[in-house]
Amino acid sequence: MKQGIHLNRSIRAVAAILCVWAASVVTAPALAQDDGWAFDPEARIEIGAISAETTARDGDFVLNGDGIVFRGQISAELGDKDTRFRVEADRLEVIRLDEDRNDYNRDRLTVAAEQDFGPDFTVQLRGRYTDDLITVESANTDELHASARIEYEPERAHRFRLRGTWREREYDNGAAPQTEGSGPRVDAQYRHRLGRYNYITFDLRAESITSDDPARGFERQSAKASYTHPITPDLRVRPAIEVIRTEFDGRLNAEGARREDTLIAPEVKVMYWPDNWRVEAQAKYIFSDSNLPSREREGYRLTVAVGYVF
Repeated sequence: MKQGIHLNRSIRAVAAILCVWAASVVTAPALAQDDGWAFDPEARIEIGAISAETTARDGDFVLNGDGIVFRGQISAELGDKDTRFRVEADRLEVIRLDEDRNDYNRDRLTVAAEQDFGPDFTVQLRGRYTDDLITVESANTDELHASARIEYEPERAHRFRLRGTWREREYDNGAAPQTEGSGPRVDAQYRHRLGRYNYITFDLRAESITSDDPARGFERQSAKASYTHPITPDLRVRPAIEVIRTEFDGRLNAEGARREDTLIAPEVKVMYWPDNWRVEAQAKYIFSDSNLPSREREGYRLTVAVGYVF
């Protein structure tokens, strides 16, 4: 995007959130006195390192190569036992250690409202703006999305979640004009609780982006299974495996067929969370097959991060 315009927009947005958060901290004692309502401000800082031979989706963060990662997050939540409102600002900075790669930063602003309908059923509405997001179809994407999530937990052993999201995206094409894309995403999750910090989780996702720019449109489906096992009350290990299938609208192979990629990524993650500290390490190996030979690849992805929650 036009760097100056979007940088100023991001600074103003983050500054506004900071002002709201700071003002809320000052007024928190008064708010906490209201009947049943509580205020919870929070901040988190994190430093990490990444070394990756190839790319894989990690949440909404897609990156390869070597780098140092800095992350800061502030949030504030106001709610009672049935209703919660949350605002959050998140900044990610990546210093790339590869000589031929530029440093990367990303800003994200989120507002959400959540309502319980009885002990088993919860609905969440969320809006989010992300600046300079790396996505599967572009290395520089601005995204505005709105989503709704329903959660059903009839007992502690079983939790079901379903989220529907609509995304509006703008792409920075360098010297060429900006282009746009939009489309839905649907996420479904089932978590089976075996005990404290002991879970089996299954995730399914289907998404698509439609764009007048033939290089941006795609369809994608993914499935992931993970198992979280506690070693101690503060130490957990989580092996997982994910399969992702992506078909691009306007990217063709030599035979004229749409490019189709299939990615398989087994991983293991270790989480050590003593008190307010968050120490995490992840090892992942990516196998990617494609009907476009130049896109066939495989390689490791290693990450480690140390964070602190205030």
